Amino acid sequence: MEYTKNNKYENLLVRNMRANIRLEEPADYRKVEELTREAFWNHHLPGCNEHYLLHIMRDCGAFIRELDFVAEIDGEIVGNIVYTKAKILGDDGISREVLSFGPVSVLPAFWAKGIGSALVEYTIASAKESGHRAILIYGDPAYYKRFGFIPAETFGIGTSDNMYAEPLLALELWDGALSGCKNKLIFGKPSES
Repeated sequence: MEYTKNNKYENLLVRNMRANIRLEEPADYRKVEELTREAFWNHHLPGCNEHYLLHIMRDCGAFIRELDFVAEIDGEIVGNIVYTKAKILGDDGISREVLSFGPVSVLPAFWAKGIGSALVEYTIASAKESGHRAILIYGDPAYYKRFGFIPAETFGIGTSDNMYAEPLLALELWDGALSGCKNKLIFGKPSES
């Protein structure tokens, strides 16, 4: 699948609302953490910890600032997506760098308006333009297949404990980027730089 960054996402019309996508700035951090808490609160289980995860991710050496975007409507931040480095430890002994994203957060009042999709599509194109080769995530297969994600198992890629997991998904940004990567995915750790 071929991705090209499309400026329509930098200033897009989402259900009759004009939205801008831009890089997150340090002044946005608290607001983005609050919106992340609102987006995930009691969603998968009582409470949530995604906002705290986001807080500590920013100081992680694996965090990628140039792929940390917010969506705004009328000057209000309503969505966010962040990326980190990850690696695949191949059967051939070679470590290959890939990307991972998440959390993807949208304020509940703005759910089902295309904001999350716009953030994902925009950042996939940005990642490819930056020279990154592949993205691996844990996510809902039914949702993420619309962006071209397929089971990582298709490439022989499993979890860090060498298991296949249905929500472990992969997207090649360049044809053949995951060829020969068979083995396990390791997500970035806070001590990595």
